[in-house]
Amino acid sequence: MDTWKRRVVLYAVFLGVMLTFTAVAYQWGMSAFEDDPRTLIESFQFAIEMFTTTGFGGDSSSWQSQQMHAFVAVMDLVGMMLLIGALPVVATPLLESAFATSVPRSLEGDAEGHVVVCSDTTRSDALLDEFESEAVPYVVVEPDPERALALYEAGHTVIRADPETTDGLSSARLTDARALVTDVSDRVDASIVLAAKELSTDVRAISVVEDPSRERYHRLAGADEVLSPRSLLGESLASKVTTAVRTDLDEAVAVGDLRIAEVSIHHGSGLAGSTLAGSRIGERTGVDVIGAWFNGAFEAAPPPDATLSAGTVLLVSGTEGQVERLVDLTNSAARRFGAGETLVVGYGQVGKTVVNALEAADLPVTVVDRDGGEAIDVVGDATDPETLREAGVANARTVVLALPDDTTAEFSTLVVRDLAPNVELLARVEDPESVPKMHRAGADYVLSLSTVTGRMSASAVLTDRDVLSLDTHVEVVKSEAPALNGRTIGQAAVRETTGCTVIAVERGDGLVTDVGPETRIERGDELVVAGTDEGVRAFERAFA
Repeated sequence: MDTWKRRVVLYAVFLGVMLTFTAVAYQWGMSAFEDDPRTLIESFQFAIEMFTTTGFGGDSSSWQSQQMHAFVAVMDLVGMMLLIGALPVVATPLLESAFATSVPRSLEGDAEGHVVVCSDTTRSDALLDEFESEAVPYVVVEPDPERALALYEAGHTVIRADPETTDGLSSARLTDARALVTDVSDRVDASIVLAAKELSTDVRAISVVEDPSRERYHRLAGADEVLSPRSLLGESLASKVTTAVRTDLDEAVAVGDLRIAEVSIHHGSGLAGSTLAGSRIGERTGVDVIGAWFNGAFEAAPPPDATLSAGTVLLVSGTEGQVERLVDLTNSAARRFGAGETLVVGYGQVGKTVVNALEAADLPVTVVDRDGGEAIDVVGDATDPETLREAGVANARTVVLALPDDTTAEFSTLVVRDLAPNVELLARVEDPESVPKMHRAGADYVLSLSTVTGRMSASAVLTDRDVLSLDTHVEVVKSEAPALNGRTIGQAAVRETTGCTVIAVERGDGLVTDVGPETRIERGDELVVAGTDEGVRAFERAFA
């Protein structure tokens, strides 16, 4: 709007100059060529009538000289150009402003107990989905007009304001909010927390840090809880490497003696190429296969004829010993008898966490990054085959792609898979929509930073919601389901309607792990449910 105002002012000045010039020239011309003098006011009247195309009054009959006819003809053209020029400069912006959707500048109504989210980023979608599934009111404070408008038109509650100012947070009714969540950048988040605490020291401020070493400064700013999803994601990817060679299942979700785990089928495993029925996984290990990821798409209760391939991720439940037997079964012989070399591509916060975890486990690691440094073994482009060859990708057992750009990660996956068809390839991405593309490119296991961040932030706000898994493909939650009281799992068609699986039921002080279609839910039962984020939200809407 400021640009539009400047244009209008410049146009008005130019128009005034042209009117004055035309009036003065006309007054002089009528005296010099027609010997019919006009006053300055009469000359201005002529100029205005000509430029507005309303006519020339009675003056047209007074023009006898060729000079005056030529002058009027030229000024007619100038007036028409000025009129046409007024459309894009003045009229069109005014009409667009009048009919355009207007994003609110403040939160209206009796808002109370809502969550203030600062601001809209690629990671905020997962968080907003979590809030909507739980019917938690929220408002996004977004300073960018285009992003604010996109959110508003998508149906989100949003105000256009600067979250780093007390005025912006006051517009979001921060003093009446249950919490504030900020995830922009380390410095901006600290600034937002400072502004929030200036308004209210009672509001719960939750910030997200990229660099865990900066958590101290967020605490000093007043943050009540500081989350580090990049570190968690890096630790989870590292655990996939150590799990593959040591059957260390610390990342499995524990429910009593039951373990809920994601187990990848590695290249060279004897299970690759067999069907689920032909693999006899249940008979050989004792686990219950409750779902599987095929090329990035989750399928609850996969059919017996589903084909298992390298990169298929099985979601299973069983005792620790049973899951360990499955891990041993899914590994190739080479991985069972040695750790081998792990290639970490990208040395940002996620990459550093992976490297630190692997070095702590005494596993050999080679680090590739485009920027040199003491910890970097090979400097180069992750999409360049020569860089990866120099890093020894052909002899690596595992490659971890910890690149901040999803497009680069996708292309690097294609290059790695071409150079080393049998290497185990783990990766991080920013956007959940990149997960299936990474699987199609050849990645074996992919985690989305947005998903992990959304789950962590939602869990920090919704303290009464028991989320058991934050850094896995699926979400595992513990929840009461009043709508299921007195009904069996089969009668309610839980899996068919939501895509989720009820893993166990906590009843009093006991735990029911033998859950099937005939299991009847009683009042006060807490259900342990596993599924995709969308599936869990569908379950909560339908039954919780």
